[in-house]
Amino acid sequence: MRYLSIFRLKSTQRRVVATALIAVTIGGLLSPARAAAEIACDDLKIPVSLGGRRETVFGRFCQPGQATTVLVLVPGATYTSEYWDLPARLGLVSFRAGMNDLGYATLSVDRLGTGRSSRPVSAQLTTLTQAGVLHQIVGKLRTGAVGPGYAKVIAGGHSLGAAISLVEAATYHDVDGVLSAGTTHAFDPVDSATDLVASLRPARLDPALSNRNYDPGYLTTRPGTRTRAFHRPAHPSAAVAAYEESTKDAFTAAEAADAIGVAALTPYTTLIDVPVLIALGGRDELLCGPLLGTDCTSPATLHRDEAPYFSPAAKLRTYLQPGYGHSFNFAPNADAFYRTVASWADEMVSRY
Repeated sequence: MRYLSIFRLKSTQRRVVATALIAVTIGGLLSPARAAAEIACDDLKIPVSLGGRRETVFGRFCQPGQATTVLVLVPGATYTSEYWDLPARLGLVSFRAGMNDLGYATLSVDRLGTGRSSRPVSAQLTTLTQAGVLHQIVGKLRTGAVGPGYAKVIAGGHSLGAAISLVEAATYHDVDGVLSAGTTHAFDPVDSATDLVASLRPARLDPALSNRNYDPGYLTTRPGTRTRAFHRPAHPSAAVAAYEESTKDAFTAAEAADAIGVAALTPYTTLIDVPVLIALGGRDELLCGPLLGTDCTSPATLHRDEAPYFSPAAKLRTYLQPGYGHSFNFAPNADAFYRTVASWADEMVSRY
């Protein structure tokens, strides 16, 4: 790249350029958010190891301004990294863009086995092994093997991705905070969970995914079931429902087994020693319920139900997205969610 020295310009030109540089500098000092608005995004293939074999994880890395804190965002079952970067053209909110605008770097990943990441044999992919992969990514973010090197890393996930993030933090103690969205230690196994299981089929039998060489252990949702499984009582538009179907992906039965067995049904999360924010859709029929589910009446009742599963070091905070179901990033007012996350991270971790 060629650079033009200011000292080779005529005096009039030098004054114009110098004035412009001063204006830019002062503007940056007066408006820190302006620097954060300069966001550069790159699509990466991140090498990781699974069972002694080399695999690759796809990630979209976005860096605003001078941020020294990064969120690693892990999607839930049947979702990819696009869950964190929903299209504005459909009236949806991008969590990724919102956090970048507020000064946080993000790395939105496709879990191994999904999206643009490599696809190992399904039996190798459990919540525990995915947590080990996430641990490798956290290390690369800290050392500068991915990005410029970060002093602070927050593990964030939705649903299955939240379970992976919680297990990673409890096992490796290498992150500075955990965002757990769409998972709790109690759920309704009778009604909504039964509906979700009934919506599943082997991914290799699904018309949209049959050409991806999934083995029988990979599962996805049947066509036309996602609104009921992930959004009710909300009713996404026809365009959003079509987007949901066109971008759906898979997960493995093994991932689901220990997501429930380790992250949900045991007190393993009491080992987490960094701040935790739990966020749910306020009408999540998978997790919320008066009898067997979590009490989602208010953030206070959610906190009461979840606090026994975390140590005092977690400094547990809770958030409910009003009026929406499980996949609440799709809520029209989901900007309230990412603003809450940024406010929590500012207080508990800090962005710079």
